[in-house]
Amino acid sequence: MGYKVAVVGATGNVGREMLAILAERGFPVSEVIPLASRRSVGQEVSFGDKVLKVKALEHFDFSDTDICLMSAGGTVSKEWSPKIGAAGCVVIDNSSAFRYDSDVPLIVPEVNADAVAGFTKRNIIANPNCSTAQLVVALKPLHDRFGIKRVVVSTYQSVSGAGKEGMDELDRQTKALYSMKDPETKKFPARIAFNLIPHIDVFMEDGYTKEEWKMTVETKKILDPKIKLTATCVRVPVFIAHSEAVNIECEQPITAEEAREILRAAPGVLVIDKQENGGYATPLDAAGEDATYVSRIREDATVENGLAFWCVSDNLRKGAALNAVQIAEVLINRKLIQPRAKAAA
Repeated sequence: MGYKVAVVGATGNVGREMLAILAERGFPVSEVIPLASRRSVGQEVSFGDKVLKVKALEHFDFSDTDICLMSAGGTVSKEWSPKIGAAGCVVIDNSSAFRYDSDVPLIVPEVNADAVAGFTKRNIIANPNCSTAQLVVALKPLHDRFGIKRVVVSTYQSVSGAGKEGMDELDRQTKALYSMKDPETKKFPARIAFNLIPHIDVFMEDGYTKEEWKMTVETKKILDPKIKLTATCVRVPVFIAHSEAVNIECEQPITAEEAREILRAAPGVLVIDKQENGGYATPLDAAGEDATYVSRIREDATVENGLAFWCVSDNLRKGAALNAVQIAEVLINRKLIQPRAKAAA
């Protein structure tokens, strides 16, 4: 018997990707219900070869729903996730609303799947920030072998990380510039077309942005609280897939060749690392793919036991929708939940 799954925020970029991935991976569903705000009621979304009509979140009864994939933003999640969890439905939340709560597991299945068992405290599991998810997938096998002490990461984050509005703005501005018109800036703090913006989310008192703070705190919670991390997050004029330049300092001696071999064997990682034209992954390569790509692996002689590498992943998939579905698969494979319809029968 399958599971009844609700997708909240089904009309957004990530919500649509969640529906696509559920179908792609043959997730065992008895029914899928796309939910959104009242203004989206009646809109059609795709699930495999089916077309589903969106229903209103505020009128939906979760009492017989097994899993809720939540991707409607932090405000909606803060209001609804506790209610849905209290109704007995497990919420897998893509927002930052509950990531830092001690009684809510923050999960990347390739990294800390065992921690998922803590979901029973509130029936809520958190998805990490998209830039954190791909980073820890690459860091985990290296940390297990060499003991990572410090991470310096610079991100190159695509506009889809800012939702459909971000993608639309890059599209409009590019067309305007090619038409010799002045591009209008609404979504981002500066023009994004043919530009880079070293500013994602709000600034904090210490000069870091909240996006950079998220990467630090989430990496510690998911991987190891002793790891020191500093991040610089940059928005780039790419539609899909985030890239990261990563520098690590380890406790044990590390070579580039050892790192390549370990990463090649790591779950969720695909190494493309040749010292030639095209011997590395780009955002275009990662878009639409599940893997976290690692390239440009090399030793850093400026620090003891140092390594540098390049990391690319589809932020809508591994950074959001895929990770959420993988968490749901962990719940099922480890028999941590059962279909409520079966239990009632």
